[in-house]
Amino acid sequence: MIIVVVVVNLMMVSLEVKAQTQRVPALFVFGDSLVDVGNNNLLNTLAKSNYFPYGIDFRGGPTGRFSNGFNIADFIGNLLGVPQAAAFANPTTRGPTILNGVNFASGAAGILQETGRHYGDRFSLNQQVLNFENTLNQLRTMMNGTALSQYLAKSIAILVFGSNDYINNYLLPTLYNSSYLYNPQQFGNLLLNSYARQIQALYSLGLRKFFLAGVGPLGCIPNQRASAPPGRCADGVNQMLGTFNEGLRAMVDQLNKNHPDAMFVYGNTYAVFGDILNNPAAYSFSVIDRGCCGMGRNQGQITCLPFQVPCPNRSQYVFWDAFHPTQSAAYVFSWRAVNGPPSDSYPINIQQMALL
Repeated sequence: MIIVVVVVNLMMVSLEVKAQTQRVPALFVFGDSLVDVGNNNLLNTLAKSNYFPYGIDFRGGPTGRFSNGFNIADFIGNLLGVPQAAAFANPTTRGPTILNGVNFASGAAGILQETGRHYGDRFSLNQQVLNFENTLNQLRTMMNGTALSQYLAKSIAILVFGSNDYINNYLLPTLYNSSYLYNPQQFGNLLLNSYARQIQALYSLGLRKFFLAGVGPLGCIPNQRASAPPGRCADGVNQMLGTFNEGLRAMVDQLNKNHPDAMFVYGNTYAVFGDILNNPAAYSFSVIDRGCCGMGRNQGQITCLPFQVPCPNRSQYVFWDAFHPTQSAAYVFSWRAVNGPPSDSYPINIQQMALL
C-alpha cells in the first residue's frame, strides 16, 4: 500500500514538473469537421473512404477526419512539436493520455445548438465546452491547483467554428428557418454573441491562449460552386461572411483588452484560402473548382464513397470533397497560422503566442 502511494505521488510530481516546464504542454481543439479526428458517428452512417493515415474509429470504421490525411489541428500540433490531441470520444482518452491535450471537435457541429441537426449525432460548441469540463475534472485528480493553472495557461485552445452555421443551417432554408428570421448581418451577429459566451466560459475554466479561426470563402467550395455561374464562386455566399469574420477580429481586440492575462488570436481563414484559390500555382495546386472525391460528378458529396477511387494526384487538389480541403491545402493554412504575418494571424501568430 505504501509503495502504491509513493508511486502515485511520484507520478503527480512528474506531471506537475512537465506542466511547469513545457512551453506548450497541450492543445485543446474545439470545432467542426475541419478539425474532427473521430468524435461523432456521422461517418458511420454516411459513405466514407478509408485512406491512410485515418486510423480506427471508436465505434467501428475510419475516424472522423474529412480529408485524405491530416487536418488543420494535426498540422498545428505538428508544427508546434506538440503530440496529437486524442479524440474525446475515444474510451482510452483517460489518465496521462489527456495531458497531451484532447480534441473535442465534431463533424456537423456549429456555434448554434441546432446547426447540423439533420445529420443526427454531433457535439455542438456548447456540448464541447461541457466535455472540456469533464476532462478538466480528470486533470484535477492528476495535479495540484497551481500546476493545473500553469498547465492550462500554457496550453493552446484551437477553435474552428462558423462554417456549418452557414452551410448546414442558414443556407438550407428548407430545413432551417434562420434565413427567414435574420438577414445576413443579423445572423452573423447572432453567431458572434453566442460564440463570445462560450469563449468566455473556456477562459473562466482556465484556458489563456486561444486561436480563433475565421470562416473561409464558402462560396468557393465545390458544393456552392455547383449553383454559381460556370467558373465562378457563389459571390453572394462569400459576401454574407463579412459580418462574422470582421466581427470575430474585432472580438479578438476586445477580448485582449478585457483579459490582459490572456492572448486571443484571429486566424484569417478567408484571406489564406482566398490566396490559395487566386494563386494556386504558387502552392503547386492545379484544381480549385472540384473535389478529388467525385471529381465534379457529385458536388453535394460529403466525402469519398466506398469503393470510389479518388483522384490520383491528390496533392494538386485544393478540395478533397465538396466541402473540405485536402491535406495539402490544410497544411498551407496551418503553416501560415503558425508562422505567418498579422494579415494571416492577428495580432500575432500561433508560434509567437506559444512563446508567451
